[in-house]
Amino acid sequence: MKDSAALATPLLRVRDLRKTFPGPDGPVPVLRGASLDLAPGRSLALTGESGSGKSTLLHVAAGLEPADSGSVRLDGAEILGLDEAARARLRREAIGIVFQQFNLIPSLDARANLGFAARLAGRPDPAWEHHLASRLGLLPHLSKYPEELSGGQQQRVAIARALAARPRLVLADEPTGNLDEGSAGAVLDLLLALVAETGAALLCVTHSERVAARMDARAHLRGGVVR
Repeated sequence: MKDSAALATPLLRVRDLRKTFPGPDGPVPVLRGASLDLAPGRSLALTGESGSGKSTLLHVAAGLEPADSGSVRLDGAEILGLDEAARARLRREAIGIVFQQFNLIPSLDARANLGFAARLAGRPDPAWEHHLASRLGLLPHLSKYPEELSGGQQQRVAIARALAARPRLVLADEPTGNLDEGSAGAVLDLLLALVAETGAALLCVTHSERVAARMDARAHLRGGVVR
């Protein structure tokens, strides 16, 4: 990020992140010293070839996976040294995650899925949840279960769930990857508008040039480092 907003104190600061996975012939390095900054209220596309480590970096930043070494700071607080319970609490209170595969709870209807993260965080807000459902065109579908929803509708529920607790950081992993072009454009428009409305920062993993072009800035992951 090269504009003046990039000079703001980062909400998310990743430094020298290294991560390997076991392979048949020994450890396979995926992240080899990746670093990036994301300022409050800004959006950043993380691009790279398949297998370059984009999702791994996002999962480490979310506290879903450990790293071998490096630093991940959210609002100045290091998260890599936290135990599992503390990382889970951080996700509940400060991070919203939009997964490519939606990850909705099959036994809950759309209304309950939407409010799930906010209830876990102890911040249920029916008025805000209704606003999200309205903006995302979900009001006619709130009593439906995930299997009764289209892919685009499921992704809209997933976006609403990620934003329901008003997180400071939103992490999106290929948020339009399973959608057709028309649905993808509409979902992306709504995601960006709602993130801007909340003032959250957005880190979006994507292989799509069209999606990347809509973000404030981009970082390209190649060879395990951000170029």
